[in-house]
Amino acid sequence: MRKEKSNKLAAAIAAGIIIFSVLGCTAAADRQVQAAGTGTELSGVAASSAAAASNEAPSNTDSSSAASAAVGAEDTSALIDTDGLFSDRDLQQEADLSGTVHYTVEDGTDIHITEEGVYVLTGSAEEVTVYIEAADEAKVQLVLDGLSITNKDFPCIYVVNADKVFVTTTDSENHLTVTDDFAADGDTNTDAVIFSKDDLVLNGTGTLTIESSDNGITSKDDLKVTGGTYEVTAASKAFEANDSIVIADGTFDITAGKDAFHAENDDDDSFGYMWIGGGTFVIEADDDGIQANAFLQIDGGTFDITAVEGIESTNIQINDGSFTISASDDGINAAAKSTAYSVNIEINGGEIEITMGQGDTDGFDSNGNLTINGGTIRVSGNSAFDYDGKASLNGGTVYVNGTQVTALSNQMMGGLGGMRGMGSRPGMMQGNGNIPENSGEMAPSEDMPALPEDMPAQEDMPAPPEGMPARGEDMPFQGNGMPGQGNGMPARGNGMPNDRTGGPGR
Repeated sequence: MRKEKSNKLAAAIAAGIIIFSVLGCTAAADRQVQAAGTGTELSGVAASSAAAASNEAPSNTDSSSAASAAVGAEDTSALIDTDGLFSDRDLQQEADLSGTVHYTVEDGTDIHITEEGVYVLTGSAEEVTVYIEAADEAKVQLVLDGLSITNKDFPCIYVVNADKVFVTTTDSENHLTVTDDFAADGDTNTDAVIFSKDDLVLNGTGTLTIESSDNGITSKDDLKVTGGTYEVTAASKAFEANDSIVIADGTFDITAGKDAFHAENDDDDSFGYMWIGGGTFVIEADDDGIQANAFLQIDGGTFDITAVEGIESTNIQINDGSFTISASDDGINAAAKSTAYSVNIEINGGEIEITMGQGDTDGFDSNGNLTINGGTIRVSGNSAFDYDGKASLNGGTVYVNGTQVTALSNQMMGGLGGMRGMGSRPGMMQGNGNIPENSGEMAPSEDMPALPEDMPAQEDMPAPPEGMPARGEDMPFQGNGMPGQGNGMPARGNGMPNDRTGGPGR
């Protein structure tokens, strides 16, 4: 049962900008955040992000209330207010083990936790589920200390009810595996190795390896990661959450049959957002590397992503980080997956290198606006930029196929001008790529040079030599996967009637 949160995002539309409520947090912004007990500073988190009260706050002051303005396409303010995004306990990488309860797992014996507290789990077993079914206000911390569980069809950790559950690794190797199709729990589709109906926090100093026949880690509320190493192989999604995924730090090695990270809320599309402030990510995904339906803000981290689409959201803001993206479709894609936010891509900093596959692919593809204010961007492939709204290059350094550019040409038909036509769209040749902004239209026929007066009519054109197919019958149209002229003139068949008898278009 998903608990109601009293301070959910309150959307209001004013002057084209959607503004959401911001968590009131008055703690000092300059406080330096350290992992308690370790003395090591956590990377990726603005100091003010962790300046919440040292005692764990109730869930209605948690990260779901931290989202701020849903900025318009030209706004450069942050998408999310990180004040209070993490509590001190979220950021502590070592648990307080005083007064803990210890469990050693045994084959076929489930563990039921019903009270708030800290529980240390160790040992190796099969067919074991750790159930957490506590009060709505309860905070439960599971400390994995060399734990290994292999199940056939049910989660290894199942959070039925609590305020928040921490899964903390000690300096140890931990393995959780589900091998076959998941069984439902009544009306609940328990489809992840760690499945939580409430807020879930992952942290620690050790390694958690997850293998799943479906999803790796699922939270039906908020999912936070502030530390630890995660090696996840999932047939579907590796990490997913309904309300939000926020990551301060961690090391991630992910192989996913669908998305590596996925945030989506079917009931309220102002949720389903992500914030990443740091961490190291190596991702191989058969769909999206990172998808957040509402918005995605990245303030740091190192990303090596191989996927169909590297990053996808309605509103994307990248302020810092190092990105190497290999995509068979689009590198960074903004599409209208939420009605609560503007469709927009905004790059304010970072090092971004995108390599796309062949065909109708784009480095940056925005169904709205595209703004680059800073950073160093390198795009290799057929089409660097595709946008349906406006594009602005206000700063930064941008290279397309090794050449620095000073404007964002809209190559929304795909392909390098004069290099390759789109095989999926006959006649859609770009010439030299200088298509009018916000337009995929070719020059009208009246702008084409007049035909010579002595040009024979179509019916007088000589027949092709015996054995040669007539043009327009068995020969491909110009621009249909064939080399184009590259001189800025539209290819035959692109905006003019195609001549199927070999003569020029009229």
